[in-house]
Amino acid sequence: MATPRDIPGSRRTRANGDGTVYQRKDGRWEAAGYVLAPGNTQKRVRVYGTTRKEALAKLTEKIAASNRGLPVPSAQGSVAAYLTYWLENVAVHHLRENTHTRYTACVRLYLLPGLGRKKLAKLTTKDVRTWLDQLRTTCQCCTRGLDTIRDEPQCCAAGKCCGKKLSPLTLAYVHSVLKSALEHAVREEEIPRNVARNVRMGTPRPRRFEPLTAEEARAFLAAAHGHRLNALFELALRTGLRKGELLGLRWEDLDLAGGTASIRRTLQRTNTAGLTALPTKTQSSERRIALPTECMRSLEQHRERQAREREAAGTNWKSSGYVFTRPDGYPIEGATLTRHFNTLLRRATLRRIRFHDLRHSAATLLLEQGVELVVIKELLGHAHIGVTATVYAHVRLRLQRDAIDLLSNALRNPVQPVARPDDSDEPPLRAAPVR
Repeated sequence: MATPRDIPGSRRTRANGDGTVYQRKDGRWEAAGYVLAPGNTQKRVRVYGTTRKEALAKLTEKIAASNRGLPVPSAQGSVAAYLTYWLENVAVHHLRENTHTRYTACVRLYLLPGLGRKKLAKLTTKDVRTWLDQLRTTCQCCTRGLDTIRDEPQCCAAGKCCGKKLSPLTLAYVHSVLKSALEHAVREEEIPRNVARNVRMGTPRPRRFEPLTAEEARAFLAAAHGHRLNALFELALRTGLRKGELLGLRWEDLDLAGGTASIRRTLQRTNTAGLTALPTKTQSSERRIALPTECMRSLEQHRERQAREREAAGTNWKSSGYVFTRPDGYPIEGATLTRHFNTLLRRATLRRIRFHDLRHSAATLLLEQGVELVVIKELLGHAHIGVTATVYAHVRLRLQRDAIDLLSNALRNPVQPVARPDDSDEPPLRAAPVR
């Protein structure tokens, strides 16, 4: 009986450079040939198929890509090795320092323990999905061994699990970090495709926040009246500026005569440079906004106060150029501003909220007053109007419900017209046109 090896077509002579194709002892077909590798070198690759045609097609595809100048993927190392390389040589040049710090913590806590030992070239969509499912359902105290280092165990070491699982937002963030790293591996032609993109996570619900109501906002402004940073809190609540944008404002950015402010930078603390001025969060965040009349008045008063503080400080004054400073002229730390904010909340007997909720309060109150979404997007400096629509979807839904209720009341209780002496079936009198 003739075997596949005895068939003349299986030993057909191929041209030089086309590679070889033959059938293995296990019945599969193997094709091998030389293709372009990183570093402008040649590498012999092998592909397999159930038929001769399938194996030959795979080899032809690789040779064609090689002829176009695309080197064959060469990811022979582990996922851990590549993530370390990506953080230290790629991401560090494209991310802000604080963002890079968060990426590094995410890789150290979640990616390396879960996927670090796998080969980058052999990482599959199933591997990523299985790892994310496990990360979603396991207690972090147990997985990271947090309970064993406590003085008094409270979780698994004590025989009971606290069930401290990752939130959907954190899980989505971990997934996005992996996607970013693998996307760069695709660009560097280390792997043919980004397998993390094939894993669907769903859209997590935005973080819940409790903005101030109109009555609470008035109480907060009343409590801030007379505070040395009253102008800052006025700006935060009336314009929705971020904390770093407020602290990064310089006097040269303000046009009090024209009633505008230019947002050009943000003031943040980093591990290497300390308190430093950085570019705005996104390109859309660099914007010019209109100043309310109340803010212009409070800024004028703040400038007079700062002039008196400069005279009192004398040679100890630090001329930083910032609008909001300490009494000696040095920039204000974000943590210091938070302490002042919490003090004002207690003075006004208001519930505990974050400073960033002043931004949410401004947007919510504007929406409730009927301001267009695109105007709020420009004021807040969002990159896309979809961000504004997503974050404040609950507010828009409430406004829609109020509008629907008004329509329902109108349809349920029609207003009866009041009869007038001149009401009749005759058409109304029309004035003669003036020629």
